Amino acid sequence: MTYRETDKEKKYAQELRKKITRLKKSRNAVIIVHNYQRDEIQDIADISGDSLALSQAAVRTDAKVIVFCGVHFMAESASILNPAKVVLLPVAEAGCPMADMITPEKLRAKKLECPDAAVVCYVNSSAEVKAQSDVCCTSSNAIEIVKSLKNKRIIFVPDRNLATYVQSQVPKKEIIPWSGFCPTHIRLQEENVISTKRLHPEAEFIAHPECQPDVLALADHICSTGGMFTYIKKSHKKEFIIGTESGMLYKLKKENPQKNFYLPTENLICPSMKLTTLGWVAHALEYMVHEVKVDEQIRQKAKRSLDKMLEISGEKKWMAVSGY
Repeated sequence: MTYRETDKEKKYAQELRKKITRLKKSRNAVIIVHNYQRDEIQDIADISGDSLALSQAAVRTDAKVIVFCGVHFMAESASILNPAKVVLLPVAEAGCPMADMITPEKLRAKKLECPDAAVVCYVNSSAEVKAQSDVCCTSSNAIEIVKSLKNKRIIFVPDRNLATYVQSQVPKKEIIPWSGFCPTHIRLQEENVISTKRLHPEAEFIAHPECQPDVLALADHICSTGGMFTYIKKSHKKEFIIGTESGMLYKLKKENPQKNFYLPTENLICPSMKLTTLGWVAHALEYMVHEVKVDEQIRQKAKRSLDKMLEISGEKKWMAVSGY
């Protein structure tokens, strides 16, 4: 049964949006929103996108306050790149299970096992893990980052599926994968895709590289969430099966009203991403709570990894402009 918002709820949401707009202006704040967030949160975004786009946006913004509607590691990255700004995470408990699958202690031990290997750290990780890494990456630039390194061996943390995908695209390197994974993407099974393709034979299957290898083998195109928007907008196809978190469909439908989108399973929901509501955003701005701050020693080390990623991805000029 489809849930329908009551008139009372609509009015309350409208009041919250007005309050957020008012507070945002008085606080000189910018609202940065990940593509997996709730529909109503995407609607209030000043900037929305995938992890790379949001990292870039954090560097570029002139706002004094950054309200990061995502999960903890994303707000940490914004704070690492903007130590003079206040970074708020509307829901303090919004974490990332994959980021918790690696610790700096375990990474240090792995580095001792493989002293000749560079460490490429997916941004879905803590500041402490970033500080132990040579360079960060996102799903959109992971291949480019790995190719840019002189090292033949790469410790890739923490997502084993993204590591496996990168290995398939950069066969001359030896990728040493961590055993972490995204609990949302791993729910997408091969049979889900096959059955959805049977229902929609003309649809292209677009998959996120955090999906398992057997799922990626069925994909017509593999890319980050930001890459999905670009690819679908340019495509002449009218139907798409989307292999990533369900929050993607809202903006895809909004930007491509003449096209149809299908989820291969209803299980593609990230609970952490759905914790943020209009009420929590308003609360964070009103009381300036849930600030994310990184210890300065760790921040400086983690920043080097993020800076290197942004430089390789063509963002050096933005860092220079911002004084970073």
